[in-house]
Amino acid sequence: MDKPATVDSLVGRLLDGRYLVGERIARGGMATVYEATDLRLDRVVALKVLPSALADDEEFHKRFAREARSAARLTHPNVVAVYDQSEDDGVLFLAMEYIDGRHTLRDVIRSEAPLPPARALALLEEVLKAISAAHQSGIVHRDIKPENVLIDPRGQVKVADFGLARAISSATSATATGGLLLGTVSYLPPELVTTGTADARSDVYSLGVVAFELLTGRKPHTGETPIQVAYKHVHENICAPSDLVDGIPPYVDAFVIGATRRDRTQRPADAHVMLRQLGRVRSAMICGVVDDDELTSDLTVAMSGRSSGDRVAEAGASARRSPSARPPSGVDRDEVFNFAMYDDFPADTAAERPERTLLVSESRHQAPSGPSDDGLAETSEPAAGDHRHFGSTRLKDPPERAQLPRRRRKRGWIAFLLVVLLAAGAGVAGWYYGIGRFEATPNVVSLNEAAAKDVVESKGLSFKVASTAFSETVRPGHVISTSPREGEKIVSDGVVLAVVSRGPERYDMPNLENMSESKAVQTVRENSLTVGKLNRSWNEEVPVGEVVSFEPQSGVELKPGTKVSLVVSKGPEPLQVTDLSGQAADTATQTLKSLGLKVKIEERYDDRAAEGVVLSQTPSRGTRYAGDTVRLVV
Repeated sequence: MDKPATVDSLVGRLLDGRYLVGERIARGGMATVYEATDLRLDRVVALKVLPSALADDEEFHKRFAREARSAARLTHPNVVAVYDQSEDDGVLFLAMEYIDGRHTLRDVIRSEAPLPPARALALLEEVLKAISAAHQSGIVHRDIKPENVLIDPRGQVKVADFGLARAISSATSATATGGLLLGTVSYLPPELVTTGTADARSDVYSLGVVAFELLTGRKPHTGETPIQVAYKHVHENICAPSDLVDGIPPYVDAFVIGATRRDRTQRPADAHVMLRQLGRVRSAMICGVVDDDELTSDLTVAMSGRSSGDRVAEAGASARRSPSARPPSGVDRDEVFNFAMYDDFPADTAAERPERTLLVSESRHQAPSGPSDDGLAETSEPAAGDHRHFGSTRLKDPPERAQLPRRRRKRGWIAFLLVVLLAAGAGVAGWYYGIGRFEATPNVVSLNEAAAKDVVESKGLSFKVASTAFSETVRPGHVISTSPREGEKIVSDGVVLAVVSRGPERYDMPNLENMSESKAVQTVRENSLTVGKLNRSWNEEVPVGEVVSFEPQSGVELKPGTKVSLVVSKGPEPLQVTDLSGQAADTATQTLKSLGLKVKIEERYDDRAAEGVVLSQTPSRGTRYAGDTVRLVV
């Protein structure tokens, strides 16, 4: 026997006298999301309903309202807008911008990962723009993950849930062991595990983990339980993406590793700094640069005695070398979880950074030793426990003074030649890495694809159509823009990426006749149009709730966002019938027919009434509709 489906008590309910709750969209660890209609403003919104356990906490109500107001002030194209927050009979909720399609970055990872670096970083850039705007407004997200990154049907990336994690985690932080930890474990920064504190650099860590997953298709740390994964975030470095996927440039590795360092003092200060770094990385990729030591070095936190390449490689290697510690087990496996922090998580979040100490020989600063018995140089062993020497070298006795000038002159010429060669090499390298290596990107905007390709290839560059886009000003098949832009530097054999016009964006007006109101509204939105005026009228022929008429007419080509006016049937107009008993039958019949009613007359003998007078009427009074029948006894 099939188990009956669980009925959601919120569906169909009117919250705060304004929001009519529709179907449930998603359910997570912190909230449940519903599609709803804002009856006051006649628009679709997303309602994020918080757990009922929090509804009775007055302090949480205040904190939640404060966080919601902060989030509502954050306006940015890449941020899901917060419209309202309220409480209705124990139901605490946020009203937010509704994103059509229900498509998230998690869906992209499932279907496309590992993504090509250019595509992965393009998506990450949109997320970073949102988080950067938040950080500049003093807001820390605290729960960055692919599920909180929404993508609308046009490809616009929007980040949701600003401030929600902080409000809820604050409400649940009251244990003797230092508090409860709430978050999505795969993207959890170490300091949130060890101290329960988070700042902008904590968001940077989570962003770095998202970048890692986009590039590799894998989460950097896995385990049998959430606590084991959190333990690894604290104790193990995240490896370089190129360790798992070929074709990732070293400077991309450095970018990801820099963002995911366990010691937050070594990460970028906030998302704004990380966004600037990403801009340099994407510029290098667009120019076709496979390796850039200077960029890799800039993106890598300086460590004593290491080149940029060493630092990137060793960060990944240390992750593979570090032992897999066995943290406590036996905790709920859900991704979103609460657990008391364990004492074996160190209070200090500083990562274990293996420092390379250079042991410098002091022999060059000491008087040379006497010659050895066999006249050759020999190496003496340092005393046990003496770490000042890397090794001390005994040299032969110095040569006679008469021989010194000749040797010095010889060494002088050698040094001079070396300086000349180095200067020449530096000049050639400077020319190559300066102006010689690069070309100015030619202007091909408004040229058709074939002509643009010819111009670009005549400069020794490659031409590639990266994407197409609608344009009101550029003809179909012609170039809208290029990357790099006109005049910008590009590596000599680099690729010019072009966006080619698809012409003006237009949509055919669909035929909405006899559609239900909800279906008509959905069809309008699916065609990138918007609902304008919505009127209702009585109609004898069109059933209640169906479209009677609409404007513009079907088949007309419209710009996206054009408003469509709808007239929806209220059904037949109700008629108020009064009792006509005692009136002449002809007069009563005429009155009823003028209302659109049908009349049936039945004659009866009655000594008390004159001929032709209405004795009774059925129904005698009440609401009728056109076409209904009224029976008169005459």
